[in-house]
Amino acid sequence: MSNLLQLSDRNLQCANGIIAELQIPETWQKFGSKANLVGSVRMGLMMKHLDIDFHIYSERFSVADSFAAITAFAGNSRITEISYKNLIETDEKCIEWHLWYHDTDSSVWQLDMIHILNDSPYAGYFERMADRISAVLTPEQKIAILTIKNEVPDTDHVMGVEIYQTVIRDGVRTYAEFTEWHKTHQPNGIVKWMP
Repeated sequence: MSNLLQLSDRNLQCANGIIAELQIPETWQKFGSKANLVGSVRMGLMMKHLDIDFHIYSERFSVADSFAAITAFAGNSRITEISYKNLIETDEKCIEWHLWYHDTDSSVWQLDMIHILNDSPYAGYFERMADRISAVLTPEQKIAILTIKNEVPDTDHVMGVEIYQTVIRDGVRTYAEFTEWHKTHQPNGIVKWMP
């Protein structure tokens, strides 16, 4: 148990160091946007999947400014790859940016920066979800979440919210229980759940 907490804490420290090095909120602010941390880093539930999630909001949404902010991040030699997806005309109403960062011990981090239109149905939703989970999470549930996250094979794609939901709502405590639950609860797109 202590090893899980130590690994989680170490990865959270690394994540916060990357955020500070890249000056993520400050860089977006230069282009008239606000970057909100979401996901496992915001909730303190990071395990072995090395990802950092931000949702970006602008009073006046500009694709050009979005590209300009990403160009600023691309100047860091540790950023080795960037992908872009324009979902403005979809229900999600956003631009998805994914950046890959190589840290000093050769680990690769994925940085997801989702630039969201203010009238998107997801504007602010994942910030509220993270805050609700943090508010209700017990120490026992945290250990269960970290344990399950640690045991998910690297080849499997499992959304963190699926684990949070099973542990907090359904009382799942082990990876074996989670895999049984998952057989009958396959997600179809974005999972909208909060406690």
